[in-house]
Amino acid sequence: MSRKPIIAGNWKMNLLQSEAKSVFEGVKNFVKDYTAVELPTIVIAPVFTSISAVQSVECTCGCGGKKIAIAGQNCHWESSGAFTGEISVEMLKDAGCDYVIIGHSERRQYFSETDEMINKKAKAILRGGLIPIVCCGETLEQREAGVTDSWIAGQIKNALDGISSEDIAKSVIAYEPIWAIGTGKTCDADEANRVIAMIRNVVKEIAGNEAGDAIRILYGGSVKPSTIEEQMSKSDIDGALIGGASLKAESLNEIIEKTMKLSLVH
Repeated sequence: MSRKPIIAGNWKMNLLQSEAKSVFEGVKNFVKDYTAVELPTIVIAPVFTSISAVQSVECTCGCGGKKIAIAGQNCHWESSGAFTGEISVEMLKDAGCDYVIIGHSERRQYFSETDEMINKKAKAILRGGLIPIVCCGETLEQREAGVTDSWIAGQIKNALDGISSEDIAKSVIAYEPIWAIGTGKTCDADEANRVIAMIRNVVKEIAGNEAGDAIRILYGGSVKPSTIEEQMSKSDIDGALIGGASLKAESLNEIIEKTMKLSLVH
């Protein structure tokens, strides 16, 4: 089963509109000479206020601006209503988004998001015609206690509960060990691959082999140009969800280029 790699940049709460536009322009200028077939799927998740700014960057290569997809960093599961400070799937789609990141450990930790909430968001995203990037991962304490696999399996089963096999197959999962996010520590590539293979088996249990083989599962956690080659050489790692290294066009472009050179479409 061939799976096209995804390189996704999560800009978190960084970059003003002019800065976001500049970084996006740098990436767009880099990818303009490549075809969509050569490139991995490239996804950028700016802050909500910068979505229109990056969408305004002109594309002259004839791709219609589709070499780089846009993601929302979060969403609400309701389509509208009295939810001050929230944003709906329909609003993200209207702004030009194709993907939505949900369940990031920072949302779980700082905003008390639960598996049930993430499940409702995933269903709303799929219902709205967008693609969820469902994050999962363990704390250092959970890893040291030996419950990594059971904890993550529970997160995945809860997040995908009640979703059809067809919709699961087109979704994306990002494994981000919490102890490796923004710390400079990177999970050993072999261990990251082992956990991701375990996640794939969980998907097969709940949605069937076809969905498990089709779903793309990313690694995230201090990913940078110096780590991407080893990570992408592994059998079950289908790409990366990148934080800090995606805030500069130079480092993100290097990650994209190295991923292309590996020609690893699993």
